[in-house]
Amino acid sequence: MTPISRRSLVALAALLAAGAVHAQQTFTLRLHQMLPSQATIPAKAIAPWAQKVEADSGGRIKVQLFHAMQLGGAPPQLFDQARDGVVDITWTVLGYTPGRFPKTEVFELPFMSGSAEQSSKAIQEYVEKFAADEFREVKLIAVHTHGPGLFHTKQPVTGLESLRGMKIRGGSRIINNMLTKLGATPVGMPVPAVTEALSKGVLDGTTIPWEVAPPLKVHELVKNHTTFAGTAGLYTQTFAFSMNRAAYNKLPDDLKKVIDNNSGIEVAALFGRAMDEGDKLGRELAVNAGNNIVALDMAETQRWRRTAAAVEADWVKEMAGKSIDGTTLIKEAQALIAKHAK
Repeated sequence: MTPISRRSLVALAALLAAGAVHAQQTFTLRLHQMLPSQATIPAKAIAPWAQKVEADSGGRIKVQLFHAMQLGGAPPQLFDQARDGVVDITWTVLGYTPGRFPKTEVFELPFMSGSAEQSSKAIQEYVEKFAADEFREVKLIAVHTHGPGLFHTKQPVTGLESLRGMKIRGGSRIINNMLTKLGATPVGMPVPAVTEALSKGVLDGTTIPWEVAPPLKVHELVKNHTTFAGTAGLYTQTFAFSMNRAAYNKLPDDLKKVIDNNSGIEVAALFGRAMDEGDKLGRELAVNAGNNIVALDMAETQRWRRTAAAVEADWVKEMAGKSIDGTTLIKEAQALIAKHAK
């Protein structure tokens, strides 16, 4: 055997050994979010997603779950925690960083959508087509919405007039503008702060979907809930499930593919379905507690729609100032919601 061939064999053996080590290397991803572990999204969407990623990677990806801001910071900082690599993955409400995702905000406009699964598929497709630039700083796993938004109040809201002057929590600037137009006094705060604010009298009520009421004990703190006629809710909020780009880029190609295969519209649908199922449970708990559920009829709902329409006009005008065609984006969002409602 010549010296050259021996060197080649040694080099090949070293290469194979390095490849074997790389193939066995594990990667731990720290996932951070704001809600307690038993809440709908952590329990029914994030945990199953993490388990599937671990299984699909043959155990080479480990996902550590950190709930209820265990790693520090406040909910409005979560998107930047993923962007900056403070953690590897976060789930958060986009409205907690006002004005940062203007094109994606279209899904927050009043009476835009209903079913969380349908609108989550729609927003995922919408972002991929029209707003991908708003998420260029992260590896976006999925975006989604919750189901129909409604009121949970200490005193019953039976019509527009009864809302006036109430201090109501809103989760985004679009929702707060809507509350102002409807005559309420908006109080902006992340959802984990709602329980204490209601118990201390800081709030007269809150806007949240049914699904988030149980972990916040809202059905115990207030006894009135107001819903609207038709399939669309008063509002919705938008969420992002995001990964740090450097954490994604350091994965070998086969593990990048695992993340890619667990990203996109099916993940958005998973989160939406969890929200829809959580809505059923949240409403059931309120009913079982003997709470008063006010179902506004179509005529009264139309009054709310007409009053809230000014929010859409404000948003279109603001988008024009950013050289964004808001009217077209509204039509695109509505078309995608209709598409996924079929």
